[in-house]
Amino acid sequence: MKSQLFQLAAVALLAAGALATSTTTNEDASSSAPSRPTSGNSGECQCPADVLDLQSWKVTLPTGGDDAEEIKQPELATFAADPWFVATENCDGIRFRSAVNGATTGNSAYPRSELREMVSDGSDEAGWSTTEGTHTLTAKLAFTATPNDKPHVVGAQVHGGDDDVTVFRLEGTELWITDGDEPHHHLITDNYQLGTVFEAKFVASDGKIEAYYNGELQTTVESDASEAYFKTGAYTQANCEKSDPCDESNYGEVVLYELNVEHRE
Repeated sequence: MKSQLFQLAAVALLAAGALATSTTTNEDASSSAPSRPTSGNSGECQCPADVLDLQSWKVTLPTGGDDAEEIKQPELATFAADPWFVATENCDGIRFRSAVNGATTGNSAYPRSELREMVSDGSDEAGWSTTEGTHTLTAKLAFTATPNDKPHVVGAQVHGGDDDVTVFRLEGTELWITDGDEPHHHLITDNYQLGTVFEAKFVASDGKIEAYYNGELQTTVESDASEAYFKTGAYTQANCEKSDPCDESNYGEVVLYELNVEHRE
């Protein structure tokens, strides 16, 4: 009889331990990053190109000393740079991070971890006209971090020649669509929460660029750019002069979950 009681007590103790372990795991999960799309590919990706097709893109990174670093195909097909350009832990997206003390390109004072559109085989930079054909970028993304003091980050843009034409720009909790040098052309929402996934879409044709948010047309920007191209990632709109601390802990970040470009004559 004593033996049976001892066995029952042991079973009860084991069950209680399992329950405690399960409860701890659930609490850890509830305090993790904001909800995002899930994928069954956990642990199967080694680099961003394992998650999304990057054949017709190059990436600019805030690394490389004084000048930003560029990675093109075919190297990009197997490239990752932790923490600036990596696949997410669940293999459901690409994380772009750009710290305020990062290296910049020659025409900007701000650092970026950002894709730039290339031709279909990745051999040369893309350049098309907003007045000829129809050119569409569709990107599902989330802003996940902003720098201190000036919490501004660009997540997707149409660039033309030497300057951007229109972009999706987060300023704190305000999500804007810009028009050239006018950063506050159209307010999408003044209550954006970090980690919120949304679909950004640009459609360029007939000298106009339509900007959509979650499938709804937000605004139309006039443009006659002849060497336009798409960009997406984390283009942090702050640097060490405008944000503190001046180190890698202070950054803008975007996670990209889906990316598609279409060009029609």
